[in-house]
Amino acid sequence: MVSWNGVYPALTTKFTADDKLDFPLFEKNLKAQLDAGVEGVILGGTLGEASVLSNEEKFDLVRFTVERVGGKVPVIMNIAEGSTREAVKLAAEAAKNGANGLMLLPPMRYKSDHRETVAYFKAVAASSPLPIMIYNNPVDYKIEVTLDMFAELAEMPTIQAVKESTRDVTNVTRMINRFGKRFKILCGVDTIAMEAFMLGADGWVAGLVCAFPKETVAIYRLMKAGKVEEALAIQRWFLPLLELDLHPKLVQYIKLAEQEAGIGSEYVRAPRLTLIGEERERILNIIRTGIRHRPAL
Repeated sequence: MVSWNGVYPALTTKFTADDKLDFPLFEKNLKAQLDAGVEGVILGGTLGEASVLSNEEKFDLVRFTVERVGGKVPVIMNIAEGSTREAVKLAAEAAKNGANGLMLLPPMRYKSDHRETVAYFKAVAASSPLPIMIYNNPVDYKIEVTLDMFAELAEMPTIQAVKESTRDVTNVTRMINRFGKRFKILCGVDTIAMEAFMLGADGWVAGLVCAFPKETVAIYRLMKAGKVEEALAIQRWFLPLLELDLHPKLVQYIKLAEQEAGIGSEYVRAPRLTLIGEERERILNIIRTGIRHRPAL
């Protein structure tokens, strides 16, 4: 059962120096997330470097995570494919390998129109019993899932949630005004999660949680308890770090933060390269300043 409430880390995929999956380090980070109180985990998203993982690696990660989580929280697998047929196939494999739900992007590479985008989502939903969260990120993936599209998708009972990454926080209100509680709304942009909670969002698909799980969960819980001032004190400290989530190199930046926090490494898979020179020093300064002034929770 996936509630689509709370903090769902978009976990990074850990690699060794020789570009293999680093399961021991992945497990160390996963344990830190569970200990902090996250309510689900997401594999193979943007932060998980989905585009450079083989399907075999994705399902190795799913099986490993399902085993280590032991039913404590749902394990969600991201699907980001160019072909409807391949997306349907991966949804079936995700279920076979123990995933509890899917995060689903619109078609990759081809910019589908309204009818094609809805047909793609419906085809995957009709093929699988797994609950689905639609990933709405027109900034990075160029296709907006509009309210009119959601009106058509509402007839599919397994399409239950949206990762709201339009970067327009008022979209939370638009969704609630039109659909009430039909779709759970999870903020997918770290810098505006607090504002999204104030408007009624149910959860947070978070990025910097990969390095700072306790602080991320604390903001969510404080906001849901109505303790805005306490949440705001953490948010003001956190914002320079949360802004690392907005950059095209968010994977490198967040992985460097995980390394500095002691629960990850900066190894990425090509074509991404680890940071060097002035850029690395600048990002390290932001991260180390944040760690130095980390609030007592």
